[in-house]
Amino acid sequence: MYDIEMQEMSPEFQKCWSEAATHLNSQIQGGIQFWIKAYPYPPFLEHLSFRLGNQLFFIRVEDVDGNVKGPGSLRGLYTVAEGNLGHACLMPMKRKFFGGRWVPVQRGWGLICAKTKTIIDPFSLVNTEKIEMTSWELQDMAVQIVRQSLEKDGYQLMSWQSNPDVDPSIWFVGDSKGPEWVVVRGTKYPAQKASRSANWEEIAKQSMRMSSIGHFASVSMASVDQQFESDNERTVPLWRGHAIHVNFSGLE
Repeated sequence: MYDIEMQEMSPEFQKCWSEAATHLNSQIQGGIQFWIKAYPYPPFLEHLSFRLGNQLFFIRVEDVDGNVKGPGSLRGLYTVAEGNLGHACLMPMKRKFFGGRWVPVQRGWGLICAKTKTIIDPFSLVNTEKIEMTSWELQDMAVQIVRQSLEKDGYQLMSWQSNPDVDPSIWFVGDSKGPEWVVVRGTKYPAQKASRSANWEEIAKQSMRMSSIGHFASVSMASVDQQFESDNERTVPLWRGHAIHVNFSGLE
């Protein structure tokens, strides 16, 4: 278990963040279709992230003049990008003197590589290679499915995160009208159900600071190309960006 930083965006930085997201969305006709993180709520490993084709981009927005600071750190950006086999990007922004609007410093997408500081064009990095989903992507998909289910059932979400090494995964306002937590685990075929964490008691004890009510959620996934006729069928990998079957029967 880890203690994770829950620093929120300042009002000044949120304006910068919003302009950055709007600019990125304008780079594709019809907007970016597969956002991973596009909400201004903690925790923050990255500020924005999205998938384009078979590539993942994780972005830290920065004020080039250093006057406005955003939450999180470069270390967090590298952690999430490496865990997802994605690209760690910086998006330098500058506030215009007149009007106070924020604009990207770089041309095009406005992105640069966090390590080399060279300009990144996401379109040029997309290719036809099949990339198998990482454990981070699997967890992110599982959290997204559980989160959408909770919202559909009318629950108010408090926070969520997709780091497979951090628990709980989701906090929400439950039937008790107070905070409740969920440990989410994703698994893939041929497994039918994910196992609970061996350190379940430790997670519960740590979470007692906010709530004694916890839940477990198993989300199993299989490729739509998977054959199920017999137990000897070849397992089809979960390819990034390809369709999948999902089995989630609710919270335990």
